[in-house]
Amino acid sequence: MARGAAPAPLTMRFAGRVVWITGASSGIGAALAAAFAVEGAQLVLSGRRRDALEAVAAGALVLPFEATDWAALPGAVEAAWAWRDGIDILVNNAGVSQRSLAIDTAPEVYRTLIETDLLAPICLTQLVLPKMVARGGGHIVAISSVAGRVGPVLRTGYAAAKHGLIGYCDALRAEVEAAYGIKVTTILPGSVRTGVAANALQGDGSRRGVSDANIDAGMDPADCARRILDAVAAGARELVVAEGAEAFAAALRWQDPERLFDLLAAEGKRLAEAREQGRRPDPAPVERTLS
Repeated sequence: MARGAAPAPLTMRFAGRVVWITGASSGIGAALAAAFAVEGAQLVLSGRRRDALEAVAAGALVLPFEATDWAALPGAVEAAWAWRDGIDILVNNAGVSQRSLAIDTAPEVYRTLIETDLLAPICLTQLVLPKMVARGGGHIVAISSVAGRVGPVLRTGYAAAKHGLIGYCDALRAEVEAAYGIKVTTILPGSVRTGVAANALQGDGSRRGVSDANIDAGMDPADCARRILDAVAAGARELVVAEGAEAFAAALRWQDPERLFDLLAAEGKRLAEAREQGRRPDPAPVERTLS
């Protein structure tokens, strides 16, 4: 190898595979794009901002659109499919989080959360699905959340959408895995160091604007992406990408749900008291909440 040359990647598991990633301009989506590119994938990148998408990966098809622009979805699917004669892996990653107590959250905010985090990935998948069936296979990946298994405080709408996404994927997998050779993988990340908390919606629909301690102490996006690629390559049906107390909470939901509900209720009471005292209800470090 020539001096100064970059080392060759250890694996090329996705060489020649066409991977379409939504929400690809930042955070987990951008980290996934970088990881797939290193392993030889041909990328279709979608999000709202063309300039941010173009900065993510050279040689990708940049296909910007708003995830809830229902009229734009059929054209986006046709453009993505035509680029390299098909999509091998669709990664539904676009989404928005929430940081507000239910009592303070307007109904319109719930509509936005459900449309962005649940209906948008369902609608995109429904448009791609017949093409994958006709082609004889494919792989659908949905980025849900640990909040899709655990009902965390300050995220009633977000948790509802992410629970729903897991339910859709579980039912879809049952219909298409053995029947049509289409794999369906759900990913449940915990806290990852991204702008998810700063970009989260507050009760009035405004952007929160600041991060929180759990996100700031979360997993590195590149590490999260590597784990997701391992799961996709292995054809895993579900992967919880979390550590410590968050991984414990995801497991506790099945093992001892009453204990989990009690721990979360105590945190809910603390936040209600903060609200009544006129303080902003900020989430406590998850290790303290679940200890």
